[in-house]
Amino acid sequence: MGFGTGAACAIQLNSSLTQAEKELYQNRTVIQDILQNTRTIAMIGLSTERQKASYFVATYLLAAGYTVIPVNPKADAILGQTSYPDLRSVPVSIDLVDVFRPAADCLQIVQEAITCRARAIWFQLKVIPFSAAALAREAGLATVMDLCVKMEHGRYHGGLHAAGMNTEIISAKRAQPQGRL
Repeated sequence: MGFGTGAACAIQLNSSLTQAEKELYQNRTVIQDILQNTRTIAMIGLSTERQKASYFVATYLLAAGYTVIPVNPKADAILGQTSYPDLRSVPVSIDLVDVFRPAADCLQIVQEAITCRARAIWFQLKVIPFSAAALAREAGLATVMDLCVKMEHGRYHGGLHAAGMNTEIISAKRAQPQGRL
């Protein structure tokens, strides 16, 4: 096996979703649309702890030019951004709700996202709330489940390819850095 072709370099993750569920909730066109048209991300469950995945993802998204709004009732501010106790308290419009909470919490989160007129909802890796995801889709929210927004951004914007990962995207055109996504 050559460099970049081994299983350790593949971006495909072990997902418990069926192929039909992946087509609904991991659709490349939906993912690319969300990444290209999102400016403001409300991150539910953003931790104050630097070693947590949510903190790392938020740091990456801020550096990539997104506005990240922490939603954590136990914090006043995270990463220099004002934190809010819930989506209803966020004073600006939200393009994407990024969820770092257990599946049991997701139905209420989706209901708040619908009320706040968010455009999309993204359930992070291993967050698989089928009933909440179905409600989000029925309400017209673009819905992604069991994927990481940071990894998908890296896949479509050249970051993972540059690191030797097999992004499953074939292109002769090098991805250009963008100020905003």
